[in-house]
Amino acid sequence: MNRPDPAPASPDKSAIRDAATIIVVRDAAGPTPSVLMGQRGKSAAFMPGKFVFPGGAVDRGDHDMVLAHPLPAPCDTRIGPMAGAIAAAAIRELWEETGLALARPGQWQPAAGWEAFAERGLVPAADGLRFVFRAITPPGRPRRFDARFLLADASSLAGDVDDFSQASDELNHLQWVPLAEARSFDLPFITEVVVAEVAARLPSLDAPERVAFFDNSGAVSRFHHID
Repeated sequence: MNRPDPAPASPDKSAIRDAATIIVVRDAAGPTPSVLMGQRGKSAAFMPGKFVFPGGAVDRGDHDMVLAHPLPAPCDTRIGPMAGAIAAAAIRELWEETGLALARPGQWQPAAGWEAFAERGLVPAADGLRFVFRAITPPGRPRRFDARFLLADASSLAGDVDDFSQASDELNHLQWVPLAEARSFDLPFITEVVVAEVAARLPSLDAPERVAFFDNSGAVSRFHHID
């Protein structure tokens, strides 16, 4: 008797997934620097209703993404073998969630989902990104991520930085939030920490001497630095 093939195993939602978050700063040296944020849906499984930076889990295709320029040193070595995929994920999530492109002019053969990006004559570029923070979601959360936070200057974006017309509906209320007001929004704890870190370092958008790391991979939370 023939038996049906077993159903594919469901993904382990408690497993720690690699992820990228992008912090885009506008007018870093000006009197009112701001960061790009949006609000997650009230029904979202992860951080519902919270204001967050664009970002998300690394997709399989991010490992094969062709970048016009790679992530610069020492950011690439601090992230390690995942550097290219993390940078690609950050650029992809920014594009999907806000419609803004971190890119350089050029032509390429786009993967699925990148057609509109390529039609604008743009190639994803990671040379404007800086690795500034890392955090692993604590146990017991519905989703867990090993998130690398990448910083970018809004001047590195191609096109109108106020044009969110190409954004998906994943984030609501997309806006440039003045850093001085950001902590009055409903933020996740780790986002509050990153906002404070970025604000303390302005006007510099360079890679830090050491990258702060909230490590919740084990039973005991640890805070240390990546040299």
